[in-house]
Amino acid sequence: MTSPIKLALGPLLYYWPRDTVLSFYEQAASWAVDTVYLGETVCSRRHELRLDDWLYLAEMLSAAGKKVVLSTQTLIESESDLKALRKVVDNGPFRVEANEFGAVRLLFEAGMAFVAGPALNVYNPDTLALLASWGAVRWVPPVEMPRTMLAAMPIPAGMETEVFAYGRLPLAFSSRCFTARHYNLQKDSCQFRCIDHPEGLLMNTREGEGFLTINGTQTQSGKVHTLAQHLGELAGTPVAALRLSPQAQHMAEVVATFRDVLDGILSAAQVAAHLQPLLPAPACDGYWLGKAGLDLTSV
Repeated sequence: MTSPIKLALGPLLYYWPRDTVLSFYEQAASWAVDTVYLGETVCSRRHELRLDDWLYLAEMLSAAGKKVVLSTQTLIESESDLKALRKVVDNGPFRVEANEFGAVRLLFEAGMAFVAGPALNVYNPDTLALLASWGAVRWVPPVEMPRTMLAAMPIPAGMETEVFAYGRLPLAFSSRCFTARHYNLQKDSCQFRCIDHPEGLLMNTREGEGFLTINGTQTQSGKVHTLAQHLGELAGTPVAALRLSPQAQHMAEVVATFRDVLDGILSAAQVAAHLQPLLPAPACDGYWLGKAGLDLTSV
């Protein structure tokens, strides 16, 4: 039986060469995802693709039957960033995901329905209700929100809930570029070294255990968060969509695996072994259970 829960392909968090990005989304047009998020959310210096390129991909994916959402940058640091944000808001046909409250204000003033992204850090019903009154029709809870808190959250009528269900967790953003610092470079002369790390740069503890992932101005988890083994818990919850964050390899297989679990083709007991060869790093699910984020529950 097919689950009513949809799959969404989150925005690309890494800096990939232009041809790699175009090829990735050409393949994604045939994947079992209902919604695709496009655009640069991490660093304004990443210019392999411009807005016109993202709009080209949006039109291509829309023609393939996907719902397309343009994601905004999480940190707005300059007038040029603000100008780029305004262009995304004014794009015309495509819905926008707001990842900071400047974008929320512009979308509200334009009278546009929007997605409230995870970086807005919505933890209480009053904030969620306020966003709904401003035009939010879908929200993505913070990645640290446990299932018990989500279950207790009153969801405004007509608002969809989308949960971050797969990928390295986007934990924090900074005005400093950690990848540039790693190479002893200044942010403004970073030589675009992020492009050498298609899934970020792993930072180990002194004991050699993967702890965090450096991705330019973004800090991610060292492990790969996955809720594949918990999808059976979502029945009867307000969750309408699961966000799968793009990775450089095996993304088509990851999408297919989640769809198979939702449709009952794979069981929760089977999925861990099925996903294991597809993961770029060890798995974790601790935040979902209200534990340390790097914990993993055995199924």
